[in-house]
Amino acid sequence: MSSIILIGMPGSGKSTLGVLLAKALGYSFIDTDLIISRKAGKPLQRILDEDGLDRFLELEQEVGSSLGCDCTVVATGGSMVLSQPAMERLKSLGRVVYLSVPLGEIKRRVTNITTRGIAFHKNETLDNVFEQRSPLYEKYADLTVEITAGDGGIERAVESLARALT
Repeated sequence: MSSIILIGMPGSGKSTLGVLLAKALGYSFIDTDLIISRKAGKPLQRILDEDGLDRFLELEQEVGSSLGCDCTVVATGGSMVLSQPAMERLKSLGRVVYLSVPLGEIKRRVTNITTRGIAFHKNETLDNVFEQRSPLYEKYADLTVEITAGDGGIERAVESLARALT
């Protein structure tokens, strides 16, 4: 059995949905952001503030490119798709699922863009990040799941995703 790799914008629910999906499928769960934080010895935002965006993206690529797992749901950071080597490695581990959430809903969910540990240039907005990354999410996805605010909640999303994957 292969793993399930979740990609999508910050605030799309990768970590939250990932834990529940792993439980529903009897899989393990990995959050690459936690691995990056542990590897650097500091929270994501401190990596960005102290070491810079390039170092953050370098760490993210290292983690994504070297990850090994089976029967695992992997929640990636929203910027993982910026690294082709990392995405090629992750695709080799299993199916890549894009959690597609409308920009308006992302903006509602992500209110702490400057303190949350989101990889973006200082002059960029959430709109810019969404516009830049959406084509990459679509490019790498084996399956796209549309998630909206009024679709019955996270449990329904987990149920429909589990059905789609089995």
